[in-house]
Amino acid sequence: MYNVISIQWMEWQPDEQGLQQVLQLLKDSQSPNTVTQRAVQQKLEQLNQFPDFNNYLIFVLTRLKTEDEPTRSLSGLILKNNVKAHYQNFPSAVADFIKQECLNNIGDPSPLIRATIGILITTIASKGELQTWPELLPQLCNLLNSEDYNTCEGSFGALQKICEDSSELLDSDALNRPLNIMIPKFLQFFKHCSPKIRSHAIACVNQFIIGRAQALMDNIDTFIESLFALAADEDSEVRKNVCRALVMLLEVRIDRLIPHMHSIIQYMLQRTQDPDENVALEACEFWLTLAEQPICKEVLSGHLVQLIPILVNGMKYSEIDIILLKGDVEEDEAVPDSEQDIKPRFHKSRTVTLQHEGGEGEEGEDIEEDDDDDDDTLSDWNLRKCSAAALDVLANVFRDELLPHLLPLLKGLLFHLDWVIKESGILVLGAIAEGCMQGMVPYLPELIPHLIQCLCDKKALVRSIACWTLSRYAHWVVSQPPDSYLKPLMTELLKRILDSNKKVQEAACSAFATLEEEACTELVPYLSFILDTLVFAFGKYQHKNLLILYDAIGTLADSVGHHLNQPEYIQKLMPPLIAKWNELKDEDKDLFPLLECLSSVATALQSGFLPYCEPVYQRCVTLVQKTLAQAMMYNQHPDQYEAPDKDFMIVALDLLSGLAEGLGGHVEQLVARSNIMTLLFQCMQDTMPEVRQSSFALLGDLTKACFLHVKPCIAEFMPILGLNLNPEFISVCNNATWAIGEISMQMGAEMQPYVGMVLPHLVEIINRPNTPKTLLENTAITIGRLGFVCPQEVAPQLQNFIRPWCTSLRNIRDNEEKDSAFRGICVMIGVNPAGVVQDFIFFCDAVASWVSPKDDLRDMFYKILHGFKDQVGEENWQQFSEQFPPLLKERLSACYGV
Repeated sequence: MYNVISIQWMEWQPDEQGLQQVLQLLKDSQSPNTVTQRAVQQKLEQLNQFPDFNNYLIFVLTRLKTEDEPTRSLSGLILKNNVKAHYQNFPSAVADFIKQECLNNIGDPSPLIRATIGILITTIASKGELQTWPELLPQLCNLLNSEDYNTCEGSFGALQKICEDSSELLDSDALNRPLNIMIPKFLQFFKHCSPKIRSHAIACVNQFIIGRAQALMDNIDTFIESLFALAADEDSEVRKNVCRALVMLLEVRIDRLIPHMHSIIQYMLQRTQDPDENVALEACEFWLTLAEQPICKEVLSGHLVQLIPILVNGMKYSEIDIILLKGDVEEDEAVPDSEQDIKPRFHKSRTVTLQHEGGEGEEGEDIEEDDDDDDDTLSDWNLRKCSAAALDVLANVFRDELLPHLLPLLKGLLFHLDWVIKESGILVLGAIAEGCMQGMVPYLPELIPHLIQCLCDKKALVRSIACWTLSRYAHWVVSQPPDSYLKPLMTELLKRILDSNKKVQEAACSAFATLEEEACTELVPYLSFILDTLVFAFGKYQHKNLLILYDAIGTLADSVGHHLNQPEYIQKLMPPLIAKWNELKDEDKDLFPLLECLSSVATALQSGFLPYCEPVYQRCVTLVQKTLAQAMMYNQHPDQYEAPDKDFMIVALDLLSGLAEGLGGHVEQLVARSNIMTLLFQCMQDTMPEVRQSSFALLGDLTKACFLHVKPCIAEFMPILGLNLNPEFISVCNNATWAIGEISMQMGAEMQPYVGMVLPHLVEIINRPNTPKTLLENTAITIGRLGFVCPQEVAPQLQNFIRPWCTSLRNIRDNEEKDSAFRGICVMIGVNPAGVVQDFIFFCDAVASWVSPKDDLRDMFYKILHGFKDQVGEENWQQFSEQFPPLLKERLSACYGV
């Protein structure tokens, strides 16, 4: 190996032999051969033991002008990785040499080398070195004045990267506010003669818009004027950055744009049609952002007549899209999927929610999956997607006022002979479905049959978009007599599920899942037909679509519930699912969607799942056990073992919950013959919130199904449940709360020793501002249940929670959970009537929310209401009930005679 020269007293020079070694290494690392690659990795690790190895790397990058550029650049990138990993261990002489070389060579004649040096500079800067490299920013800003184009461009490139990586730090006191000098300096370069420099200058300033950097806010008017001056720039990169700036300013400084809004809109209308698609895309974002602003309607309504045709025009597939989507390949069902086509799936852990008045679980609280992604294969954001998204949000702003501008266009599009134009018309129709539904209803009786016909179009991309658009109108279809639209739509969609084109199969499966959610039990008469199709698809599908098929089957089970529990249906559905189940190995990620699907099926089939439950249960327990063991090995020896993918454990816990819920008491023998309770004890203490969330859901389900196995563990489990009543982790907290309520109902008076470890947290959560509705409801139910079994312990706290308790439960449907909670409140009021006096009107309102309480519960309500009335006397009661809203007054007098 080469000798290390002392570098204190002279400029560092490489040893010739060492230099040759490094160059050879750089050449080897460009080889495609994996064996060579592995040798390179080992060699790099050896060389990194030598402090001045990094000097060789910078030397090759900045000094060896005779070497080819890819080798020099690679040398810089390896150095960048070393800086990222070990910069704090570099001797100061090495660090100084690297910094000095970077600044001396930022003007290298090669754009690739300049860019590499820029990346290296920003990597050093982001290692906390902006503070300890005080000359960096002043020198780079100085170099901007250089007469030499390369030096100016290289410095700007580096500054742009620093601004991207460290925008917050640059705007803080830590560095003595360099932006006060930098921003005015950047603004001067908006007028530079080189488009590349103008573009860098705007990009640098753009980094500080969203953070509202003070130095930019002080120069905001100059900035906006300078942007306007560049509006018609001939360089597309400059125009793109101008558009990007205006879009961000719309979010943070709309006040400054309002005076010019008319001309900005005119400008953006032009740019959205820019011949360069990247510029058009940036400009199109403007409409998406404007739609979120309160002033949207007022400033835009006069321009809709111009904007709508532009957006609609942008929704056509470009020629490149069609090539990428293999739009001319009609049949590809036999072509296996390439693995990188398959997006990673994220399993959503179970959250326990309650049924509400007027419909199923609440919307809008959990993050809804976005169903607007009509062409996954181009998952890059493009003009088509952005135009469609903009039309969608504008439809939600303008509602039916959009239609006069759209309908005349739509007619021409939907019946056009060119399939590309027809396809874009169908996309338009889907994009406005949510916002313009009211106004579209009169046209749907003729449009829906036309769309159903498009499901048979000879172009695959037309068939697939028709699936998506029809799914956007599923709600209306289901609201009509089934024979008119539901039956023909379902018949055609099922054929498309068996299409010979993979993209159509995918779109049809997703659309069918949406239809299932809307139609629910309306599908029961067609179950046999539906199952035949889905099972046939099993044998036909390639990898990626199989995963979507599982989802369609799971959704079907959720939608029709126990109607699926018929021997003929079970016979059709279960064999292929179990065959897949046996085929997949424990480490195969395809288990996730299959387990989710089986979880829904088990819950729907209930006792019908019994013949299949044993192997499924065993495997879930094994998955949990394996994952826990692997996590333990990893924690003890992180250098020797891989961290496990905990999703396996989460999905397995959720399927066990599905089994417990579906099989009820039948799950008892399975639990008896396994160590699930020991495993659950570990899962409940896992560091990953999603694991805890699913553990508590399972604990609650096992408590309901077979408490005799849970009871011996209660003393160990309760403190862990108490610790997890932390609303920072909403779903964990929610499920822990629910489980405590279920345990209380089983424990009865024996719950008493544990009240102290959970009640204070529950009372705190129910009084917290901004607590999500689901968590409030579950907290109220659990407080009520605790009070039902331990009234003496809970009742003294009544006045601390009665008001939020009543308001959070008034919107929940009559059900078992609500019943037990209200019994608890009544018992507690019996123990501590004074606790409710202050908020009695809230209690009256909550009682009135019951449609048909059980007789004995109604009697409890009756006694409390009449007891209160007798207590205060007729006259006071009159005065008190004057405050009631008329509807409440009516209900109480009709139901309880008060």
